[in-house]
Amino acid sequence: MDEEKASEFDFDLWSQLARQEPEKFEAMRQQMIDELIAQAPLHLKQRMTGLQWQVDQIRKQANNPMAACLQISQKMWANVLGDNGLLKVLQEPKEILKTLENAPTAKVLTFERPKSSK
Repeated sequence: MDEEKASEFDFDLWSQLARQEPEKFEAMRQQMIDELIAQAPLHLKQRMTGLQWQVDQIRKQANNPMAACLQISQKMWANVLGDNGLLKVLQEPKEILKTLENAPTAKVLTFERPKSSK
């Protein structure tokens, strides 16, 4: 959700919709998720789709919404604090730089334009 859409998000409306019209809420929720993923850079779309699938599976299997929320939160924190989590990556910037330094490089070639014959 971009900054403009985030400021337009009406939590109270969505909350009321979830209570009174859960099918409509679910359809709108799915549409918003699909639009967000569609706007993502190509290299992130597959990962985002996979993560959303995992979240949806947790929601389906949970006994209630609170249990789903807790499991999703635990998954998020595992990805932040786990062995290969975000925190470890941020604490080891030298390793990231070393990886980037060893990345393959390519030589850029220049080509002359053919001279036009008139």
